[in-house]
Amino acid sequence: MVTALHWIIVTLICLTALCSVYFSYNARRTSDVRRRGMLSARLNMCMGVMLVFIALFMMLAFSGSTVKVIISALIIVIGLFNLFAGLRNNSIYRSMKG
Repeated sequence: MVTALHWIIVTLICLTALCSVYFSYNARRTSDVRRRGMLSARLNMCMGVMLVFIALFMMLAFSGSTVKVIISALIIVIGLFNLFAGLRNNSIYRSMKG
């Protein structure tokens, strides 16, 4: 059961990493400011989710020492900040006139 959960989390980490690369590549190639902002916001959301999954994997895969739990908690906080910043920026760029 635990190994299945580890594989699911690793798969989700790889999926969000690929989405981050995709949105980063497209954001750098477009010349439209609104579209670049929306793609960068989606990049932030993917990176935030990826960081949360990485921290969850760290918490589940390794023995729980105090240092690892603190580092994992910090990574979760950074990931949630990225997620909410991406959501906010996405709503701002979506409301702009195209």
